[in-house]
Amino acid sequence: PDVVVHLAAQAGVRYSIDNPRSYLESNLVGTFELLEAARAHPPQHMLLASTSSAYGANTEMPYRETMKADHQMSFYAATKKASEAMAHSYAHLFGLPVTMFRFFTVYGPWGRPDMALFKFTRAMLAGEKIDVYNHGEMMRDFTYVEDLVEAVRRLIDTPPVRPTAAEDIAEGDSLSPVAPWRVVNIGNSQPVQLGDMIAAIEDALGIKAKRNFMPMQPGDVPATWADAELLRSLTGYVPGTDIREGVRRFVAWYRDYYQI
Repeated sequence: PDVVVHLAAQAGVRYSIDNPRSYLESNLVGTFELLEAARAHPPQHMLLASTSSAYGANTEMPYRETMKADHQMSFYAATKKASEAMAHSYAHLFGLPVTMFRFFTVYGPWGRPDMALFKFTRAMLAGEKIDVYNHGEMMRDFTYVEDLVEAVRRLIDTPPVRPTAAEDIAEGDSLSPVAPWRVVNIGNSQPVQLGDMIAAIEDALGIKAKRNFMPMQPGDVPATWADAELLRSLTGYVPGTDIREGVRRFVAWYRDYYQI
């Protein structure tokens, strides 16, 4: 293949506490097998999914790709950060052009049923309470799935090139000084309070949520917020779907798919 886009993973912070081995086998061993295949049959560009969870304990926001990210808060995040490091070594050793993209809370049709939007919508339609973690004091940079796809599609056309000198790396670029490798945020750059996301579901459904306030879950972080300037400089594009519009589209799909 000319291009490889690697999205497969065992995803999710919370399940990684219960079943870490599945993350080891899928995210580390699985990515290793793909890198070995690319070593044997080099593509023109490899694009591998990482996660905003890689920023871990960082509190300075918005998150920029040039920040150090050494203190992951969950085993899921640790496996994705390790995948970035593995891919960097292959980029350096074998000249494989690699772009790692860190997704920020992707939502929309055909998403994962364990994500809050699915769980809240199902519970509200059933008249059940929704579990609201950290007593609602959470912010997420929600990114609509179609925006993410557009960003990935555009990044395909911008493979990194190994720099000949450090001076060749533009300010704010995460390009490695020793490999054709970079990491790019894909996020809406608009952090949204969890309560505002719930309000968007309420508006789309015409149902008021019954809230069950819970403490913060282990491994989770209170906020995420992407700096998307590198994505803009590389592709001319930044995600921008408003949370209310994205949730409205999701709810319409959900009702149609589940015939509710």
